[in-house]
Amino acid sequence: MTIISIESQFHNLLFLFICFLCGLIIFQFLIKKSHKKIHLPPSPPALPFIGHLHLLGSLWHQSFQKLASRYGPFMLIHAGASTSYIVSNGAIAKEVFKTNDINFAARPEFGSSEYQIYHDTMFSILDYNKLWIFLKKICMTEILSAQQISKFADVRKEEMMQVLEFFLMTMTNNLICRLSMSTRTSTNVNESAEIREIAKGIGLVAGQLGLGEIFGPLKKYDLLGAGKKAKALLLKFDKFMDGIIKKHEDERRVGGKERRDMMDVLLEIADDENAEMKLTRNGIKGLFLDLFLGGTDTTSVGLQWGLAELLNHPKALKKLQEEINTVVGPNRLVDDSDIPNLPYLQAVVKETLRVHPPLPLVFRKCREDCVVNGYTIPKNSRLVLNIYAINRDPNEWRDADEFIPERYLVNSGGGEENQLAIEPDELEDMKGQNFCYVPFGGGRRGCPGAGLAAAVLHRTLGLLIQCFDWKIKGAEKLNMEQGAGFSSAMVHPMICYPVMRVNPLEIAN
Repeated sequence: MTIISIESQFHNLLFLFICFLCGLIIFQFLIKKSHKKIHLPPSPPALPFIGHLHLLGSLWHQSFQKLASRYGPFMLIHAGASTSYIVSNGAIAKEVFKTNDINFAARPEFGSSEYQIYHDTMFSILDYNKLWIFLKKICMTEILSAQQISKFADVRKEEMMQVLEFFLMTMTNNLICRLSMSTRTSTNVNESAEIREIAKGIGLVAGQLGLGEIFGPLKKYDLLGAGKKAKALLLKFDKFMDGIIKKHEDERRVGGKERRDMMDVLLEIADDENAEMKLTRNGIKGLFLDLFLGGTDTTSVGLQWGLAELLNHPKALKKLQEEINTVVGPNRLVDDSDIPNLPYLQAVVKETLRVHPPLPLVFRKCREDCVVNGYTIPKNSRLVLNIYAINRDPNEWRDADEFIPERYLVNSGGGEENQLAIEPDELEDMKGQNFCYVPFGGGRRGCPGAGLAAAVLHRTLGLLIQCFDWKIKGAEKLNMEQGAGFSSAMVHPMICYPVMRVNPLEIAN
């Protein structure tokens, strides 16, 4: 029986492998046939079946950057059965984010939709349609507007006090929970661990789903098992959200809540018969999933990179400490209102986001035939913007790979660079108007939470530097090797010791 079972498994695997090869051959034949009359961008020499997979390491954004230095800032890359146009500089990014914005206002789908329980409601993966426009409007006017962010300034203050005790990941996760659902997950250790595990797990599985695209038509069979893992995690998140929604609905029936949070706003819109679009409970869950995926891991990773860069650059760290000492002093903590008066802190955050963008790669799908960089891009083509490479373009940035906050400052006559060359209030460069600096993407599908992320990064990093000196364990510098995954976090744990400079618990703002 055992021998028969092994033989049966071998035959099944052999059959799948043959089907995979046949699928790749057919797919590549169709691609070549459809592209015969199209003038294609440069492309490295490809191997049969696997295309350019042999040229791609575990960090695709770095591999794309290396290939772009040889084949140019606009390339065609084949990864198995998947074909993508790769953008690696600001001039071409401008054509995507601005000139052809409407044509690239959609994102490609990864994996089979049967594993995505929020497929028709999740803001980040919805096609560009009336529902997406409606959800974008809600995000920008009700959830992530400057007014809403300001309204919850006291919540940010409380959570940033917590970060001085629990540090990075717990703070960013709790902040999103409180802004969105008036609850702190750390009040329940099990809930906190669960939601962090779900968000982190989905981020990792998303990369596996993307890798599954190399199988082409066979991706629907979930050969890597990522689809089943994703669905299991999404069902756990769905159950978690059911409890939160029920709690809010019960509170609304009783009445008397002092302040509406994001969940209250969305439930009111969902129950409004006169709303321009119907917002379902499933749609609310999908929107919050986007908030957790886009905010928890990416923000905490950004804080880690920012602190790590400062520790590896003692002169920059000292300069930031001196600025905070001068502007804020030792008798109160850094506040949101101090940020405009802390140009070096702003420069540190800008440079952190340039060198370590929250998402190194941004994906778009072409909705209609259009022309980019002189090449015709067919409808439904996949385009990848290498944000990592764009932000490090040596043609746009001096010492592009180096962490130099001073590059954003200008001399005001005092002998040192101490004024921002870019106005901090507008944050236009963070929204994709300065196309050699696009840490949050750009165009209609640019990150709607850029303003919130910037507010969190500035104040939290300011507090960490104001309150502590930091000593690296066992080395002069931290290892800055990047890891694979959704937000390209640090491979090696950042192990350092905080030494108290200012006791935050003894200071009342």
